[in-house]
Amino acid sequence: MKWTAAKIKALKGQRKIAMVTAYDALTAALVDDAGIPTILVGDSLGMTVLGYETTLPVSMEEMLHHASAVARGTRNALVIADMPFMSYQPSVALALENAGRFLKEAHADAVKLEGGAMRGEMIEALVKNGIPVVGHIGLTPQSVKEMGGYRVQGKTPEQARQLMDDAMAVEQAGAFAIVLECVPAELGEMISNALTIPTIGIGAGAGCDGQVLVFTDLLGMSGKPAPRFVKKYATLHPLIAEALSAYRSDVEDGSFPSEEHTY
Repeated sequence: MKWTAAKIKALKGQRKIAMVTAYDALTAALVDDAGIPTILVGDSLGMTVLGYETTLPVSMEEMLHHASAVARGTRNALVIADMPFMSYQPSVALALENAGRFLKEAHADAVKLEGGAMRGEMIEALVKNGIPVVGHIGLTPQSVKEMGGYRVQGKTPEQARQLMDDAMAVEQAGAFAIVLECVPAELGEMISNALTIPTIGIGAGAGCDGQVLVFTDLLGMSGKPAPRFVKKYATLHPLIAEALSAYRSDVEDGSFPSEEHTY
């Protein structure tokens, strides 16, 4: 069954929604085969696979390249493409153009963009033009310079009220789901209960309608400390390092290739 934005939206109150990031066809196929209904081609690829320090340098061409690969590796999951920094902020017209490219060129099913009430007009324009949208509020990595770092958001009553207003505005504008990142669990649950669209949490508590994790984080591939909200379902980094070291040794001492690996 191919997941659509409408089907994901209808899961609100019915079952929790799993989302995982993917950046290539192989990873996408693994996620898809596991029955996970939503795949996010996150601009987190800037740090996970491109070696940038933040998401800010990620370009449209890089995102289109990776989103296309993910779409080719996916049969059933809904593929959501992150709109990178400055691909939508300047104007509604630019947002329409670039979001359209994700659907037309990369064959993504939806786009995600950061920001709350200030994105209302933009989200409404995208949806009216047939482009499904996922919102993103709380810790918005593209605003890391303005926020002064990766910090929990919504800790004061004023901030909490603003995030609630932002969530309501994103829903009213027509988004079919919204990511809540790094907000107190109580606030995540309050926002989830107030909305009729699913909330996808990342560091926002169990009260959200779904959860998203970065593929390399949940599999423990990087070998670096993970954020508090990450649960590692495997620790692959030492296994990969051991395998590569063994391969190097076999090549150096001549034990690979052996007769069984030779034509």
